[in-house]
Amino acid sequence: MWEDFGLRPGIDLGFFTLRFYALAYLAGIALGYWHLTRMIKAPGAPMAQRHAEDLFFYCTLGIILGGRLGYSIFYMPSLWDNPIDVLKTWEGGMSFHGGLIGVLIAIGWVCWRGKLPFLRVCDYIAVNVPFGMLFGRLANFVNGELWGRPADVPWAMIFPTDPLQVPRHPSQLYEAGLEGALLVIVMLYLFWRTRARFRPGLLVGIFTAGIAAGRFVVEFFREPDAQLAEFARETGLNMGQWLTIPLILVGIGLAIWSLMRPPLASGAATAPAATGAGTAPTTS
Repeated sequence: MWEDFGLRPGIDLGFFTLRFYALAYLAGIALGYWHLTRMIKAPGAPMAQRHAEDLFFYCTLGIILGGRLGYSIFYMPSLWDNPIDVLKTWEGGMSFHGGLIGVLIAIGWVCWRGKLPFLRVCDYIAVNVPFGMLFGRLANFVNGELWGRPADVPWAMIFPTDPLQVPRHPSQLYEAGLEGALLVIVMLYLFWRTRARFRPGLLVGIFTAGIAAGRFVVEFFREPDAQLAEFARETGLNMGQWLTIPLILVGIGLAIWSLMRPPLASGAATAPAATGAGTAPTTS
């Protein structure tokens, strides 16, 4: 029984309930920013500290706005019946694919302003995204939402929000493991223990293929969104799986393309000097 864990969706402050889902987003963004500041101190960084601060601000906007818009477009089009509902992020409902698009737009904006190499900046951001994925999926489990399909495995759980009250796969934990913990280990190892960061596109390619493949696998154990259950039955795959197939292909293609090109020399393609041209103002 999920209830045996004594979990609750947030911290009751009396006048306001602080949701763990919101805390998960904040924790993932904060840890990613802290780690990015350490990464750019290593040789060959494509950006300076001021760019990391800009990325922190704009990528946060991209995650929230892109994630919510993506959810309303891909998974819950009925929200547009009353456009105000699209803005109600506190009611839950975020799309990974929408958040990804939002982050790419944010990175593109910062790179254009600061005259930074887009692909290399994406490499550095990709290393940090799994932190947020890990915390976010754990928050889904704490909230008792997005549970999996009915199952008879020993670790199957009954969730209080399930109208059928049958044992189900705790698919939130599967996602936390594949899209979060495993990718954290892989990406940190590649950045700190290999020279992958000197091959533009390799890190973001591996991340894209890895997280999409993880999502594709977990969708076999995850209960489809109620409004898309018929779509899954008709097509044989969930909406999430159809959206991840192009990402898997793009990620693999980008990694192969990167490995076929000569690596950068150590220290090459670094960020502009603090007083040089192309300086982007820091967002506070």
